Amino acid sequence: MNKIRIKSEFWEWYLDIVNDRLIPYQWGVLTDQIACSVPSHAVRNFKIAAGVMDGEFSGFVFQDSDLYKWLEAVGNSLGYEKNPELEARADEIIGYIAGAQEEDGYLNTYFQLKEPDKKWSNLLECHELYCAGHLMEAAVAYARGTGKTRLLGVACRLADCIDRVFGWEEEKLHGCPGHQEVELGLIKLYEYTEETSYLKLAFYFLEVRGQNSFFEEEFERRGRISHWTRGPVDEPNKYYNQYPYTYYNQFHAPVRHQTEAVGHAVRAVYMYGAMAKAAVLGRDEELFDACRTLWENIVQKQMYITGSIGSTPAGEAFTRDYDLPNDTNYSETCASIGLIRFSMEMLKAEPDSRYGDVIERALYNTVLAGMAVDGRHFFYVNPMEAVPEICEANPERNHIKTVRQEWYSCACCPPNIARTITDIQNLIYSVSGRRIYIHQYIGSEMEMKTEEGTIRISLEADFPWNGKVALRLLEGDGLYAEIALRVPDWCRACSLSINGVAVKEEVLDKEKGYIFVKRIWKAEDYLEWDMEMRPQFVQADRRVYYNAGKAAVVRGPLVYCIEEMDNGSYLYECRVDTECTPREEWEEELSGYYSLSLSAVRYQGRIQDKLYDRTLVHKKPVCLKAVPYFLWNNRGQGEMVTWIPVL
Repeated sequence: MNKIRIKSEFWEWYLDIVNDRLIPYQWGVLTDQIACSVPSHAVRNFKIAAGVMDGEFSGFVFQDSDLYKWLEAVGNSLGYEKNPELEARADEIIGYIAGAQEEDGYLNTYFQLKEPDKKWSNLLECHELYCAGHLMEAAVAYARGTGKTRLLGVACRLADCIDRVFGWEEEKLHGCPGHQEVELGLIKLYEYTEETSYLKLAFYFLEVRGQNSFFEEEFERRGRISHWTRGPVDEPNKYYNQYPYTYYNQFHAPVRHQTEAVGHAVRAVYMYGAMAKAAVLGRDEELFDACRTLWENIVQKQMYITGSIGSTPAGEAFTRDYDLPNDTNYSETCASIGLIRFSMEMLKAEPDSRYGDVIERALYNTVLAGMAVDGRHFFYVNPMEAVPEICEANPERNHIKTVRQEWYSCACCPPNIARTITDIQNLIYSVSGRRIYIHQYIGSEMEMKTEEGTIRISLEADFPWNGKVALRLLEGDGLYAEIALRVPDWCRACSLSINGVAVKEEVLDKEKGYIFVKRIWKAEDYLEWDMEMRPQFVQADRRVYYNAGKAAVVRGPLVYCIEEMDNGSYLYECRVDTECTPREEWEEELSGYYSLSLSAVRYQGRIQDKLYDRTLVHKKPVCLKAVPYFLWNNRGQGEMVTWIPVL
């Protein structure tokens, strides 16, 4: 792919939010120029490590990664549109990072400033390799976006340092990261530099996982001291929910033998994405089969309708198949971002519409819900239902915030959202030989080289509000190419015309959820692809007992919810009539969206003198207003419900 330009009113609006508000806001927080309830000190730590100011380390052991993810978003943004002021700020920060790096390539401000004698002594808990991976991803993004390689040089020297420390060789450490990420970073570094040692090291970190007792041995070597308690403990991270910590960190079995998604959800999908990427580069079918199995387990048994994952706050983790509670779930924003990346690696390797469906679902629902439309407030946790006063008072629900927060002490989600949205163009297309796949219907212009030559196409779409898509050939007259169009799982009917002439469905080739248009293209050829987008009620598998007798309403890729500001309090009294067709209405607020009117009955209770009294329920017909889930809480705090009981 040579050039992709976003031409979507919806996504241009979000890109403007990220570029004009989110990235500058994060810069202010990371440099402590914007006062938040939870200071960052991330840039300050690098200045101290670089010797340009005095002070002590502040923040978590993984604080460096917040700045690296910001730099990755900046690199993505600058690759799309030049901004000299932003680039100058980034270059200044990169100078501090380069100045902080030690002679042997080591770089981690926590250990350099606070515990220099304990480097590589606590891989399970201390995120050294996790931070390194984010530096590598940032360095590649910044090099691609600006052509500048100073940060890339820093990342390569750190990768070389890590390569001297870890590996199969007898004299090296035989460990792997407690929080996976370095594997993805190394693979991206390999793809950009073509240095094979980085790919080899990534394979090592994947293959050694679950193959030895390194984590137990390092625990003994450090005197059984926990980083988090600062004192001795019986076992390292003994339990997360009811599962041993080997499951929490996904080293309960070698990666090729893992069949179910377990443990910390973000760590899991970061690792699975690296496995898929490595399997393709290494032409390793056995490893890719393991990825298929893990992906199927997640999306068929452990994923919410919004594309979120991780059903418990105990370890931010998976629990078991079909355990998907609505009011206590965790569903970290970062986990959905990791699922998108995992799914995209699978999709590039073997085009199948199911991967594109999951990317679409997670992107348009959970990821966008993670950021307010002001670009300055964020959800870490994404519940399916919430009552503010209960979330505030009940310790089992206190992790759920019903107002987006300005920042977090563990601030992984805000910069993760920034780097994902600024890289949105790389989710739309892929090319294989003479075949051009369109995975996401995001208005754009793209130019790419096929086996036949250069082709340039315009994709026009008012997505996600409308299912009508127009494709126009801008360059490539006389070239043969196959256009593969994804048929989303929400689409019940679709039609195609070429140059105004309807194409019969039976003459189209179909494969794994895509239809194919094969032809020698002529100048000004255009396709009109119309996917029926109408509201639908859906139900969950009966094994998700939390949703028994309930329905969710969707329209195209968007999941809807009901909020207190539209429907009053005590939303749990409402029962929706799934036999009635929801009515659509365009709303102008929040940059515009379709609301849905739902026929329902409120089983209205009463405020009683006694806590429990005889049954006397008043049934009142009501019309519920539903709004897209990703917009909830943008108009004020209140109750929210996604799965609604049915009549």
